[in-house]
Amino acid sequence: MLGNEAGTPRQTLSLVDGLVIVVGTVVGTGIFATPAMVAQFAGSSFTYLALWLAGGALALVGALCYAELTTAFPHAGGEYHFLSRAYGRGCALMFAWARCAVIQTGAIALVAFVYGDYAQGILPLGSEGPAIHAAIIILIFTGINIAGTMQGKMAQQIFTAMDVTALLMLVAAGAMIALTREAPLPVSAVPGGGGSGMLGLAMVFVLLTFGGWNEAAYISAELRDGRRNMVRVLVLSILAITAIYFLVALSYLYVLGFDGLQKSTAVAADVMRAAFGPVGATLIALFVCGSAISTLNAAIFTGARVYYALGQDLPGLKFFGVWNARGENPAHAFLLQGAIALALVVLGAFSRNGFKTMVEYTSPVFWLFMTMVAVSIFIFRRRDPDQRLSYRVPFYPLTPIIFTATCIYMLYSSLAYTGMGALFGIGALLLGTPLLLLGRSAAPVRGAAE
Repeated sequence: MLGNEAGTPRQTLSLVDGLVIVVGTVVGTGIFATPAMVAQFAGSSFTYLALWLAGGALALVGALCYAELTTAFPHAGGEYHFLSRAYGRGCALMFAWARCAVIQTGAIALVAFVYGDYAQGILPLGSEGPAIHAAIIILIFTGINIAGTMQGKMAQQIFTAMDVTALLMLVAAGAMIALTREAPLPVSAVPGGGGSGMLGLAMVFVLLTFGGWNEAAYISAELRDGRRNMVRVLVLSILAITAIYFLVALSYLYVLGFDGLQKSTAVAADVMRAAFGPVGATLIALFVCGSAISTLNAAIFTGARVYYALGQDLPGLKFFGVWNARGENPAHAFLLQGAIALALVVLGAFSRNGFKTMVEYTSPVFWLFMTMVAVSIFIFRRRDPDQRLSYRVPFYPLTPIIFTATCIYMLYSSLAYTGMGALFGIGALLLGTPLLLLGRSAAPVRGAAE
């Protein structure tokens, strides 16, 4: 029973809750895999480390821009609400469809496949084991979040703690090696490496690892004292994540050396094996599963909010716009989101490489709409230059220009990298065009003209 008690979002999330959700969303499985690929394209150990700091700086630029948007227009629909105000109903509806059918559900399925790959090594379930594990974990945590926001928050706190613990274990492994070895393994530059194209590809993986901080937009209406705490959530979380990532990247480099890091296929396990033996490698696998669950739960928690916003604006989808006052969440939206994510797991299972398929499927569409959100800052400032804002992005217009340029470059890179995979994501986006017809007869998007 989901209950019939309708309500509206209430400010039930504290500053700590917001930090836990954002950190849990960003610090996912990427940091346990992408550093080896970053090293392959970096060209040198110095450039490799500098790229992680640059990634944190670019994420912070984006977070400062989002802080202005979320404090000016707090809403459970997050980016859907920003786009509706900036570009009108058509763009908002296409984004809502993209998030429902491609971006968020694809991200949920992607992380579920990472979990499934590691869980399969611990508990084998046959040739389709990774997909089975992925489907099971989506069902479990969709159910937890339907049970109530409090249950979702508690689960997020537990698994984010596991997430951070895994990273601290890797830093400790690096420190142990540093204390027992006279000097780090030799590092070398890669002949011909580090060119502009290679550095650009390296940054694709770095920003992929930093991805997810924008999910803070979807809790803006539920964050207590949001006009002040949203800025704190975004800035503090990005600074903390950058520090953690840099230390972990440094640990990888120190323990394995630059050459070893480039050749590693399971960098976290290799580092733990070097420091603590086979037991360490097994232990980190368990914590990577916890890390994947942390990211998955945060994505499920924030993702359903846009379905709620869409249901609020379109009478034909009002079933999904019901806020369950008993559970303090959009319970019906969770059901729809879970069903689509499970369908994508089936698609990934047929492709035999679920993770790669989901990356190709989601990236171009994600960066397309992220670019439009970045441009919306200029639209709002131009439309109402005298608007009183509780927070203004510093160094305007330079900061949003950097953010917009980054998004455009990432859109180009994701199209160049994904190839045919991008066409499936774009095709899924185009399938949502009937929503434009459905929206014509509805009332104006709420808040669009406020």
